[in-house]
Amino acid sequence: MELALKDIRRHLGKFLATIVGVAMLLAIVLVMNGIYQGNIRDGVWLIDNTATDLWVVERGRGGPFNEASRIPLDSYKSVAATPGVARASPLVLYSAQREIQGRDQQFTLVGYDIVSGAGGPNGLVQGRNITAPHYEMVVDRKLGLQLGDRVPLGTDDYTVVGVTRGAVDSGGSPLIYMALADAQKVQFEQDQRAIDASRAASLQRLERAGYSGEQASRLLPLLSSGTSSINAVLVTLAPGADGEAVARHIRDWLYLNVYTTTEERTLMLDGKLSKMSAVLGLFRTLLILVSIVIIALIVYVLTIEKIKSIATLKLIGAPNGLIVRLIMTQSMLLTLASFALAYGLRDLIAPGFPRTLAFVGQETAITFAVMLLGGVLASLMAVWHALRTPAQLALGG
Repeated sequence: MELALKDIRRHLGKFLATIVGVAMLLAIVLVMNGIYQGNIRDGVWLIDNTATDLWVVERGRGGPFNEASRIPLDSYKSVAATPGVARASPLVLYSAQREIQGRDQQFTLVGYDIVSGAGGPNGLVQGRNITAPHYEMVVDRKLGLQLGDRVPLGTDDYTVVGVTRGAVDSGGSPLIYMALADAQKVQFEQDQRAIDASRAASLQRLERAGYSGEQASRLLPLLSSGTSSINAVLVTLAPGADGEAVARHIRDWLYLNVYTTTEERTLMLDGKLSKMSAVLGLFRTLLILVSIVIIALIVYVLTIEKIKSIATLKLIGAPNGLIVRLIMTQSMLLTLASFALAYGLRDLIAPGFPRTLAFVGQETAITFAVMLLGGVLASLMAVWHALRTPAQLALGG
């Protein structure tokens, strides 16, 4: 140990530079671990943080997250009348991009029944939940909004009454919660010129079908797209109700798909998130392998650089154990110091990272163990080379 420390002090600058370089590489590995887990956490955040027993969506769809789903607004009333259902609440989900705080920002709009509260925000860090039937919103702090800010969406302005933290959709974009009617209006509201063009086209179709101008004008509202659709119905079961029986009744009689929260998570993990998770997992594995190879090469090169000193030690009769300890100690110090610095760099990067970074202690421990094992294997390779070095090399100049 003392010999290893003396050698490190002798080449302190090179040793510290090596630690910094390896630490930056390991920090990337640790951040990639966080990106991998964060992608999964973001993907299922809304599912896990919506208090419901069953998700009712459009027939034949894996919605509302993994696939688009649209059902009539009145569907929730039919679901509420199903035996075993204590409460059924409509839910609207709409991804949008609007100018907020002077810049374009992506977000997902969540419209919910403010009376039941099902599907609404939880974990507020500021303010309160929505209480007024119109013109109030709860936003995630990633949008940069403050309590009392007024946000124009469509033709109306909405006041921020609450702020959440970590409320995101599957893509990591922040959530905005609004009353159901407001969310539907924002979702279906069109530019006036687009409405006029659509109205004119519908009138022409009716007139070509043989209707008079007056008849066409009367029939026109029937052709207009309304705002009376939702994306899902959240079901709370009555105490003691059989969830499977309720789901079967809804499928058979209302012709809708029904999923439990566990099934919704599985749909997301095996569907929308699967390819991204596979790609991130592959990059993470490659980074770990590259890091191990680089650490091995660095340890080996450091050993080769002092091969003449090792030959001198052998010439003066130093035992092989001393040489082994010299190499192993330096290798372990390099690996441990680099990982410790990488851990600190990871914590510095995390707060300003644009996506959620989720760090799992067990995963970090496994990464550390793999890196340590790589350092040990590199040390053994260097030891094998050092022990095969002839002592006469010290005399050879």
